[in-house]
Amino acid sequence: MSTYHGAIISGFGGQGVMLIGQVLSYAAMLDNKNVTWLPSYGPEMRGGTANCMVVYDEEAVGSPIVDTPTEVVAMNIPSLLKFEEELPENGILILNSSVIDREPNREDIKVIKVDANKIADELGNLKVANMVVLGAYVQATEMTGIETLEKALKKKLTGNKSKLVEINLAAIKKGMQVAKEQM
Repeated sequence: MSTYHGAIISGFGGQGVMLIGQVLSYAAMLDNKNVTWLPSYGPEMRGGTANCMVVYDEEAVGSPIVDTPTEVVAMNIPSLLKFEEELPENGILILNSSVIDREPNREDIKVIKVDANKIADELGNLKVANMVVLGAYVQATEMTGIETLEKALKKKLTGNKSKLVEINLAAIKKGMQVAKEQM
């Protein structure tokens, strides 16, 4: 049985979509999955559009390009508009409902709404909204576990950033809880 997942994670530059993809990729590697991570930036780094594609599977990954994503994470309205239609029937769409104030057009997909900015603010750091969404993604896909995500965070957040591991873990756990309630 294939464990193929092709995720598109998209938002404005500065929302941490690349970090979501990197942590997912590290987690997949730690779980001995084959994985690719492909970043794509718009004209500006901050404020412009940014997305990344993460492909992971037990089998060899043939391409880092995701033509038909199994999941889409939309951190803003332009991302929803651009990628919602690319999902197949029963695909998973995770929305940052703090920023996206409209309903998706599709009714044949699973939609998980995460008030990521509000949750991050309640945790005391708006910058962890991306990790809230990551937690929802991991819960919805059952891609990996919290222990593996902690190891991936520690690999990515080193030096001065290592002090941010705990709040990022708390954000992931909150996101997992939100997704679990909607499944």
